[in-house]
Amino acid sequence: MSDPALLNTLERIANSLERMSPPPLTPDILNHHDAFVWQASLGALEPIDKVSGVSLSLLKGVERQSQQLLTNTQHFANGFTANNAMLWGARGMGKSSLVKATVAYVNNEQHSKNAPLIALIEIQRDELSSLPKLLSLLRKSDRRFILFCDDLSFESQDSDYKSLKSVLDGGISGRPSNVLIYATSNRRHLMPREMIENENTNAINPSEAVEEKVSLSDRFGLWIGLYGASQTEYLAIVEAYAQDRKLPISPEDLRRKALQWSMARGSRSGRVAAQFIDDLSAELGVPHT
Repeated sequence: MSDPALLNTLERIANSLERMSPPPLTPDILNHHDAFVWQASLGALEPIDKVSGVSLSLLKGVERQSQQLLTNTQHFANGFTANNAMLWGARGMGKSSLVKATVAYVNNEQHSKNAPLIALIEIQRDELSSLPKLLSLLRKSDRRFILFCDDLSFESQDSDYKSLKSVLDGGISGRPSNVLIYATSNRRHLMPREMIENENTNAINPSEAVEEKVSLSDRFGLWIGLYGASQTEYLAIVEAYAQDRKLPISPEDLRRKALQWSMARGSRSGRVAAQFIDDLSAELGVPHT
């Protein structure tokens, strides 16, 4: 004889699990959302309705780098071949912001032409081993995707770089033609210097061991370096943000406060400028929408 209380409990558990489960990966989901986060443990894509970021026009001091990435992304969106890209360099100079802003800009262009939009998919560094599974799902779609891995780097005893290297090389099945990989890193070669030096000291064949690790970066066809901001570039970023938010402050006061903020932080970068503007906006009573 069944226990009504037990059946009720099991039913509630089943309903809870169903609510927790991600939506299935269907063409409808892929075609009706423009951004996703890959949930490797669930083998599913979580749709993101609004991607955080800033307009491409607000990223000052990186115009040359911005044009490089924009041209590459436009080629990809228009159905031409394009390169995987790695953005590396100084902290806080807008590497991840540049990726997101570029995709948004290109999608606005595509929308104005009634052309298909690119979908941006974020994948965490510690989930790179699941890349083959994700690519097998995307391969079935006609849509174009950019896989975005932020703050990419590897440490000793970390073998996830081999999964990424295999995908960049193409492997047996090859990287799908509808997928590009954009990554950001503070390191040019993705490996800490001491890790490379240790390989050079301890390996049986040191040159091959070093080449194995350093060559990962070479598999990105497009290298884009972002460097620390000069005072002039820092102030240009501050002014762009201030104009965008329509802050009621004179140029002289804005410059003085911005320099005081950067000296207190001991750094000049796009991130420091954005943090300053957030603080100044609150001080002036201007809400950020």
